[in-house]
Amino acid sequence: MAARFDLVVRDATVATAADTMRCDIGIRGGRIAALGEDLAGGAEEVRAGGALVTPGGVDGHCHFEQELPDGAQLADDFLSGTRSAACGGTTTIIPFACQFKGQSMRAAVADYHRRAEGKPVVDYAFHLIVSDPNPQVLGQELPALIRDGYTSFKIYMTYDILKLADREILDVLALARRERAMTMIHAENSDVITWLTEKLELAGRTAPKYHAASRPQPVEREATHRAIAFSELLDVPILVVHVSSRDATEQIRWAQSRGLRIYAETCPQYLLLTESDLDRPGGEGAKCVCSPPPRTPADQAAIWEGLANGTFTIVSSDHSPFSYAGPKGKFLHGPNPPFAKIPNGVPGVETRLPLLFSEGVGKGRITLQQFVALTATNPARLYGLYPRKGTIAIGADADLVLWDTEREVTIANAMLHHAADYTPYEGLRVRGWPTLVLSRGETVMRNGEPLGAPGRGRYLRCDPPAAAAPRGRPVVDPALF
Repeated sequence: MAARFDLVVRDATVATAADTMRCDIGIRGGRIAALGEDLAGGAEEVRAGGALVTPGGVDGHCHFEQELPDGAQLADDFLSGTRSAACGGTTTIIPFACQFKGQSMRAAVADYHRRAEGKPVVDYAFHLIVSDPNPQVLGQELPALIRDGYTSFKIYMTYDILKLADREILDVLALARRERAMTMIHAENSDVITWLTEKLELAGRTAPKYHAASRPQPVEREATHRAIAFSELLDVPILVVHVSSRDATEQIRWAQSRGLRIYAETCPQYLLLTESDLDRPGGEGAKCVCSPPPRTPADQAAIWEGLANGTFTIVSSDHSPFSYAGPKGKFLHGPNPPFAKIPNGVPGVETRLPLLFSEGVGKGRITLQQFVALTATNPARLYGLYPRKGTIAIGADADLVLWDTEREVTIANAMLHHAADYTPYEGLRVRGWPTLVLSRGETVMRNGEPLGAPGRGRYLRCDPPAAAAPRGRPVVDPALF
């Protein structure tokens, strides 16, 4: 008799965002076909022995092979980056197709599809980056792309090459409301950063540690408050990305208490690194330069509290891997560059899940269900991929992570699979690590060994997220926009 399932994972402790259950998982055709006790045989079987199994992670904020205008180059392409993701338990990634000013949005999307072709080992979708919301983009290209499955985009309130003016932000948010798209916002006040940077440089304060001084809490707080005000004016949801500070977290919590649809994302670097890491000796502080910067232990505590109380919706990696020693990485502009010339970003796509599991679940800061929600279910919901991704349920893709929750690992760059030459978490000891990762029922990692074939990852078209559906009347008369 033919096997009923292609694969059965036997005796798993299955955790979803809602509950935990002990069962077998039957997989057929790359999808979960059954959850139950003593399922019929599979052509292949994995004996979990009661081990924890969670949904494959969904990393909703990562950068692979992204074009950069200053000559810097990301260390990871779509092969090394997705291989690293798989080895850390992430089975869906959503990087960015970045439009530069004067560029067609359609051309940017086509370019990133070419970059990805034949490389990803796990499934992927694309966010858009909108830097030039001209009449052609707003009137034709962006609405058409949203209908084609690119239902989320990022806009910037800082970086000269990417930032939008306030009225441009309003134009983009009005379009997002009409078309039911999710807008991600990098919230930092560009003019204040420029002013502070100039003052610091004139004073000779250019070491990596002064990166934090150029972006103090009020810079993030003010921009977050302004983004919230725009959201309220138009009654459109927004996601404030990579929140780093207590002040910004308080702004978001205040808005949520008023019933506004403000979602929030943070990253492991804001939970585990502090501004003191920017002052590592020998120029190694450059390894931790990212924006917003790591802050104080008090800010870390506020963000952990925000994870526990529901202020934060997702935890992403913001994987932005520049080499430390390479000529196009952190020292692109020489061996001792001023902080303003150090490319912003840290690697983290492979360490995101183990770090949050160990420091969050393992230390009692968040529950196992919150862990699953923050790393898989909620990003799948926000970006129109749920229930295909982000959960363990009949009909969902068989993206599964089997954990050794007792395994203790000292993180070292040598054990990771990204193409960056460092990790900011070198020497950090964690408890709990993925041992087997399935993507649509296929093994893409076993015991630390990447097994997914290049190009097996599929491009995912995203649905309009339910969170972006019109809800009420905005402060401004909707007939005006």
